[in-house]
Amino acid sequence: VQLQASGGGLVQPGGSLRLSCAKSGFTSSYHAIGWFRQSPGKEREAVSCISHDGTTYVQNPVKDRFTISSDNAKNTVYLQMTSLKPEDTAIYYCATAQRCTVPLRDFNSWGQGTQLTVSS
Repeated sequence: VQLQASGGGLVQPGGSLRLSCAKSGFTSSYHAIGWFRQSPGKEREAVSCISHDGTTYVQNPVKDRFTISSDNAKNTVYLQMTSLKPEDTAIYYCATAQRCTVPLRDFNSWGQGTQLTVSS
């Protein structure tokens, strides 16, 4: 199983960006894909997750601003980010687990991540 996050970049505050997580090697559709982020000096934190049945979870700091979705035909999970703030600056990773509700440590197949910088 491999996951590759992409789409990061430099965005002004208030701007929007869409991240992509390309999936490969999955033999079963019973899995969840989560988005996580890590800023310098901080622990990695969960951002959003989508389960095998399409149920989505969004953490409070990004609720109403970030939306997770999945395109099964393209084997890609997206994270649409709007109203970006400087505090959203981080490396964003995607990873997989059986369910969205498991602890962060139970997610695996972490890719290299993609850098988002929100700055004027």
